[in-house]
Amino acid sequence: MTDADRLSASAAPGAGDILQLLLDGQARTKADLVHLTGLARSTVSSRVDALLASGLVVPAGEGASTGGRPPSRVAFNPRAGRILAADLGASHATVAVADLAGHILATTSQTIDIAAGPAVVLDAVLDLGRGLLDGLGPTPAPLVGVGIGVPGPVEHSTGRPYNPPIMPGWDRFDVPAYVQGTFDVPVLVDNDVNVLAVGEHATSFPDTADLVFVKVATGIGAGIITGGQLQRGAQGSAGDMGHVRVPYSPDSSHEPGEERDLEALASGSAIAESLRAKGLDAEGSADVVDLVRSGNLVAIEATRQAGRDVGEVLSTVVNLLNPSVIVLGGSIARAGEHLLAGVREVVYRRSIPLATQHLAIVQTQAGERAAVLGAAIMVARDVLSAAKVDAYVAASSAAASG
Repeated sequence: MTDADRLSASAAPGAGDILQLLLDGQARTKADLVHLTGLARSTVSSRVDALLASGLVVPAGEGASTGGRPPSRVAFNPRAGRILAADLGASHATVAVADLAGHILATTSQTIDIAAGPAVVLDAVLDLGRGLLDGLGPTPAPLVGVGIGVPGPVEHSTGRPYNPPIMPGWDRFDVPAYVQGTFDVPVLVDNDVNVLAVGEHATSFPDTADLVFVKVATGIGAGIITGGQLQRGAQGSAGDMGHVRVPYSPDSSHEPGEERDLEALASGSAIAESLRAKGLDAEGSADVVDLVRSGNLVAIEATRQAGRDVGEVLSTVVNLLNPSVIVLGGSIARAGEHLLAGVREVVYRRSIPLATQHLAIVQTQAGERAAVLGAAIMVARDVLSAAKVDAYVAASSAAASG
């Protein structure tokens, strides 16, 4: 169902519903909007005027004339608000300021230790955010929300990390409330691989309805998009590939009869451990990547085998969900084609032919910015929902008349 179809089915569409038709960035006349919605011209005119007054919509030149004065066009104004987005990893924090379309206006990164605890890490993030906002100079555009991706399970409805294995001290910590002590705006928190999936989908595969993003780094997880929507599951734990047991096969790196979690076989930490057992100096993911890039054959084969192990789990995902695209990201994916080759080798062999007929398995195209892009887009979609736009327009109108 298109936005126009949904709008036509709505009992009393408001300004927020009209805005949904403009979020694609295309400028339209009031007559265009009347045609799309089937609403009376007076109704559309009043809704558009309210959006113009709120700043969410701006004049965008004139349309083609059919005789007489050319009609005025209006367009969504992505500069009407700003979003603060943060991507937290085990040892890094990337913070960005974006507009309402998810375009990054400024970004910075800093080394952190996620195990230092929420207060220490979030204070550092908030300091970086304030610095970015100040550096952009004065603007009438308000900060409308904060989005944060964290490297662990999150109860999305509350924004609280839930028993995250590499985040001591974060379990059930009220991240939104802590951030709102500095920025009194909505705060959304999600697992980092979910925001990676949102960012990759929006920037690299916007026309793909079914996509799975797999992050292979210190841990392993998946962000699942079906029907164009991120799937979090009942409690927010969907996509936890790392704890799926990998059965033994002739391709397996473990012994017959031994079944281990995927993370214990194919994560950056697991690969590094296997390389140390073979006499190589590898403490973590970064060392694995360095060895692969230097052409070390043992590290290359270990990384390709990790790809095969990931492929064992992904072949089941492909058979169940039938995605069009699988995107591999994370630090180990940056080591080159070897992880990708191992995944393809197993997925195309073990999945049913109909599911793989048009399946693309590719490396991330959005790169290191995908997570902050996803966090910003997550917030933008929330604050620009029809109901929240209606509330914002009503508040703006009341403030103007008061």
